[in-house]
Amino acid sequence: MNELKLRTQGVAWTDVDGEVVALDEDAAVYLAANSAGGLLWRALVDGATRESLAEELVREYGIPLELAVADTDAFLAALKDHALLEG
Repeated sequence: MNELKLRTQGVAWTDVDGEVVALDEDAAVYLAANSAGGLLWRALVDGATRESLAEELVREYGIPLELAVADTDAFLAALKDHALLEG
């Protein structure tokens, strides 16, 4: 299981009522994540696996694992598109 972690260099973010608002200082781009995205974002701050992220969505929202995996993959793809993951 590969651990994924948010890039810390050049990224500022804050939690606003469970949602995340972030600024990629390098690209001068603002990003926002809803409460589910905020849950995943906060888990990625310290490092998490794809599987643990999906399981967190299942626990928090009671959704089927297949949907949680699809949502996790979409969120991770967006982070990769913005070069917000380390490695």
